[in-house]
Amino acid sequence: MAKYEYKPLAPTKRKSANIRYLLLALVIITLGTGLIVKTYSRDKGVQGAQEGDVSGYALGSETSAQSTPPARTSEPARPVATSQPPIADSRQVTTPPVPAAGTPTTGQGTGFNPAAPPAATMNDETLGRIQHAMTQLQGGNLIAARDSLNVVMGMQMTPEYRAGVKQKMTELAEQWLFSSTVFPGDTLTEMYTVKPGEALATIGKRYNVPYEILMQINKIKRAESLQAGQNLKVIKGPFNVQVCKSTFTLDLYLGGNMYVKSYKVGLGAPGSETPSGRWSVAPAGKFVFPQWTDPATKRVYKPSDPDYPLGSRYIAIRGLEAHNKELEGFALHGTKEPESIGKRSSQGCVRLFNGDVIEVYNLLVPEKSEVLIVD
Repeated sequence: MAKYEYKPLAPTKRKSANIRYLLLALVIITLGTGLIVKTYSRDKGVQGAQEGDVSGYALGSETSAQSTPPARTSEPARPVATSQPPIADSRQVTTPPVPAAGTPTTGQGTGFNPAAPPAATMNDETLGRIQHAMTQLQGGNLIAARDSLNVVMGMQMTPEYRAGVKQKMTELAEQWLFSSTVFPGDTLTEMYTVKPGEALATIGKRYNVPYEILMQINKIKRAESLQAGQNLKVIKGPFNVQVCKSTFTLDLYLGGNMYVKSYKVGLGAPGSETPSGRWSVAPAGKFVFPQWTDPATKRVYKPSDPDYPLGSRYIAIRGLEAHNKELEGFALHGTKEPESIGKRSSQGCVRLFNGDVIEVYNLLVPEKSEVLIVD
């Protein structure tokens, strides 16, 4: 990793500071033995996906009709590594509280307002907060460490450190979010007792999450098997996403600003650029293998066609701002061209790998989940 110099430090202090930064980078990028409470594998199978008609979503990469093939499963979860050197600096840092999911903030819609990193530089305050978070994790307080690292996400960091913090938060999410365990002190998940006659879809609606994710984390194979008195882990949604066009990434958040993980995406080609702005998942806008009419050639693609272009899922979005509220046809969807991820080659929509779009599909809620597209 490259070494960094900081103007506030005198020349005689730079060498020791750089060594400290390098050690801390190794702490963040590698994982600690015994720091992960328990590793849970994620069942990414899809249950009960919606069929439907996408006519009316006609200006982006997608346009019309039916969805019929059975749901396909996504790629397996990435393995979690388990090694980490000790932390050299044990300074104490006071960490400001992290807003709970759905906490109102400035802006429109559900209050989704992820922190924008101010600069790609480092300073001692950022390093101190990272060290504080790792000390909390080393002490077994996973939720406090998560909250501390989430604060760091809005601070100045080099790209290498930001990638390391994101990776650590993604690994922690496998524990506190995508497992059946509710950790002490977590305000973003809780246990829920099923009432007589209650359906899983009703519970998901109450908490602003799709019932598919509740099935996944509670290892429920059939939604109909739910029983009164059964205890479930529930997530306080909604989930939201931010697409950063300059980095070809889609960042997943829970509620207002709790970072979860990132995905690589493909974007609109020159002349068909993906429009920036604030969007939401359209009402009844989620589809599995919908039929599609190419707006340029008028060819109708059926899901059974070998060159069917939309991949495994389609999530239509609608604009929430004056400049995009009249735009139609834009969506997040899969692709038959995985090589297009990380490039500008679509007709304006956001493309994801097919396994990734299934994950996102199982987390976003029509009219509740926001999609923020930034330059």
